[in-house]
Amino acid sequence: MAQLVLWDIDHTLVDTRGVGRSLWAEAFRQVTGQEMKEQAKIDGLTEQVIFRETAKLYGLTTNRTDFDAFAQALGERHVRRAAELRERGHALDGAASALDALAARGLQQTVVTGNVRAAAEVKVATFGLDHHLDLPVGAYGEDAEERAELVTIALKRAGHQVGETVLVGDTPADVAAGLSAGVRVVGVATGRSSADALHEAGAHSVLADLSDTQGVLKTLIVGV
Repeated sequence: MAQLVLWDIDHTLVDTRGVGRSLWAEAFRQVTGQEMKEQAKIDGLTEQVIFRETAKLYGLTTNRTDFDAFAQALGERHVRRAAELRERGHALDGAASALDALAARGLQQTVVTGNVRAAAEVKVATFGLDHHLDLPVGAYGEDAEERAELVTIALKRAGHQVGETVLVGDTPADVAAGLSAGVRVVGVATGRSSADALHEAGAHSVLADLSDTQGVLKTLIVGV
């Protein structure tokens, strides 16, 4: 039975409706001096990888110092434009209710996300989803390049074992990360990946969305 839930953020709990990409482009321009007309693939990848691969599209070579500057710039922009994020984006249906219900049953919840921490915190707080998330024990884009490593980091920070943990995400990359780390994985088909794609990636269970709170509880806690 699950005791720890690791949530992905984008397209699992929230949809920024394009605001996130806009802020990303601004931070990229500030750090590299390059206008971003094209971005590297983003689904399921960490910001470290996306930043490096996007820079390569423009013939740029970056290092950790460059990424740290980018992470700071990106976080600052999320803080300054939280009101715009709130106006244009939204929490996904059932996300708040699922978090509330899991917390009421005593489960610890946090995030495993490719977002840098400051941006992640703004995203969940803006839509009122932070109350039940133990953000200090989460794992973020600054912590590692590979999502599987982020899962392992969160497990260590939270003090839980793989057998009592479930990861929830919307991409095959989320599924692969959870499986690699040894935790149970529940896919949610609220992003760009279909339920079939999540099943094929190896998710133990797949939900269409989070709108059925009792169904979410049953799937996450019991594993049905």
